Amino acid sequence: MYLAHSFMSDEKRQSTRQPLILVVEDHEDSLLLISYALESIGCKFIGQTNSSTTVIVAKEYQPDLILLDIFLPGLSGIDVVRHLKQEPLTRHIPVVAVTALGGVEERERIMKAGFNDYISKPYMLEDLEAIIHRLLDGKFEPCWVQVTGDGGRD
Repeated sequence: MYLAHSFMSDEKRQSTRQPLILVVEDHEDSLLLISYALESIGCKFIGQTNSSTTVIVAKEYQPDLILLDIFLPGLSGIDVVRHLKQEPLTRHIPVVAVTALGGVEERERIMKAGFNDYISKPYMLEDLEAIIHRLLDGKFEPCWVQVTGDGGRD
């Protein structure tokens, strides 16, 4: 991540705010991989393996986006998103379903539950970044974009 910052001009670095992403994933390896992916595209993150405290964490930290696994012990991702969308402090936060489910019926069920988008495992880093970029609607500028001295991008 530090190397990525070196490609940005000082003025660009100061004006860019890293988005905060809450990741809820019960598998440690998957959580580690997604944390590396988020760090590489310039995001801060909170990793969480326990879905029962997701609403509390989201209310406290007000993340810009939530990446939520569907199959979680205890409360499923479907249950969690319903709770998030009922809370005044969290209903505005975009939530992306991260799941191994790939069928059309599953996708429709997930989207009807209140998710803003959906990504299937395994996913490409570029696909994850595109979803984050779209849902944050211009609040996100990847830190790895190289800015030249004249302000143009390479």
